[in-house]
Amino acid sequence: MALRDGDGWVQCQCGSKHWGLHGAAGVVLLDAGSRSVLMQLRAEWTHGGRVWGIPGGARDSHESAIESALREMREELAIDESLVEVVHDNMWTDHDDWHYHTVIALTSRDVEFVTNDEAELADWIEISKVQDLNLHPGFASNWDEILIAIEEVLART
Repeated sequence: MALRDGDGWVQCQCGSKHWGLHGAAGVVLLDAGSRSVLMQLRAEWTHGGRVWGIPGGARDSHESAIESALREMREELAIDESLVEVVHDNMWTDHDDWHYHTVIALTSRDVEFVTNDEAELADWIEISKVQDLNLHPGFASNWDEILIAIEEVLART
């Protein structure tokens, strides 16, 4: 088991290449009070660059989906895990030989963040306006289901 053994491309049976030898994971950071999520505009050099998405990336073999998503959050936005509360985890993309877990975590719009070189910027976007962004195709294909989960979370808060 290597510390970072998940980086690499998978030629998936669906016909597409996906990043993450052991799958991938990301986190939807949700501020319930403002009904907004923290989205990031992926840097042009990244796979599918210049599209909006969530912090996420390759999962290492020794990580759970939640551990991977929170590590990616730390790496890409410098947000400490103690400032978020994971409230939902689901695998919305499952291709048998590759999968992507999306974690939903509550935090506050007041949380400080700094983007790394993988994102041109990050901003809080009202949930009702997310679908108006030029979304990463993988995220866009699951947004309706993620939105249902977000609404369930908001109903409990």
